Amino acid sequence: MTSIFRAAMGGAFERLHPQLRRRFSVGLDSGEACTGHGVMDRIWHGPAFVKPFLALGGSRNILVPRTGRDVPFTIENVPYADSHGRETVTFVRTFALPGGPRRFDATMVLGPEGDRVLDYLGTHQHLASDLHLSAEPDGSLLIRSGEHRFREGPVDVRVPGLIGGDAEVRESYDDATGRFRIRVRVTNRRFGPLFGYEGSFTAHYSDVRSRGVRAGLRPVREEIRA
Repeated sequence: MTSIFRAAMGGAFERLHPQLRRRFSVGLDSGEACTGHGVMDRIWHGPAFVKPFLALGGSRNILVPRTGRDVPFTIENVPYADSHGRETVTFVRTFALPGGPRRFDATMVLGPEGDRVLDYLGTHQHLASDLHLSAEPDGSLLIRSGEHRFREGPVDVRVPGLIGGDAEVRESYDDATGRFRIRVRVTNRRFGPLFGYEGSFTAHYSDVRSRGVRAGLRPVREEIRA
């Protein structure tokens, strides 16, 4: 076994910065979970008309319906076997915003062809996105989203590009400060920038075999459709 991220990237994984290789090696094979603590310098939104959609998504921990600066931030990457037997890694991001924390939840599995990661968003995994991972020349990780699908009961439809968002995530490691840096940007092909955040964090690792997955970290519903 290997991590789902190493499997999806193949040999390109070795071109990542060593600290990124360790962080994205979390999995059942390594037995490690990774928790990051830091600050988001900025959480931003696009035009005013996107706010109702962000608020709706926020009710299921999809995206963040508020803006802010210098926001304390935690990310929890914990591997487990889901109810369908697939190795899964949580990407649960908690933003300590004024008025109460906000979460942006995702759970990731290896795609059926082994060449991509499948990203389930929210508490009920209503949205699923293909993620394509690549190593940049400076050793940073670039993640771009592909097709998005909406699933609820018998409904399984592709989200049209006109109303969907294309996500780009860049994560790097700053040797001078000993911190990971992250920048997330979601845009719409017609309406432009919709949502994003950027900041930095430190990471520590723990033995998931002894600690397990804390209550409330896994989604309420797990979707089998890839």
